[in-house]
Amino acid sequence: MKPRTKASALRVLTLIDSRLETPSGRVLTNQLCRSGTAVGSNYRAACRSRSSAEMISKFAVVEEEADESGFGLELVAEHGLMPGGKVTPFLREADERTAIMVASRRTLQAGLQKSKLENSKLKIG
Repeated sequence: MKPRTKASALRVLTLIDSRLETPSGRVLTNQLCRSGTAVGSNYRAACRSRSSAEMISKFAVVEEEADESGFGLELVAEHGLMPGGKVTPFLREADERTAIMVASRRTLQAGLQKSKLENSKLKIG
């Protein structure tokens, strides 16, 4: 996933460098630059988490940034700053990354809850 998030950040940077020279385009460029690159950097931070709870928290941040990237891309397409066909692959990637992060966070949360339940049973028993 690290190479995928990095490649996606590089593709977003290439996209925003292409032609968003209007005032609204510059605002969206800044948003996309921050959120598009934050996915990869926060994912890397999640991989270095010291605990399951910390990892879950960091995955939630990655999920938010991926979703924000998708929203920015939707605005770029729907506002007509770029043809929808050019934005579609980027939007698909943002949606896939968001879904992956949601699933990962939920899996981690379920595992943490199961672990807590098992530990409480051991203490009681």
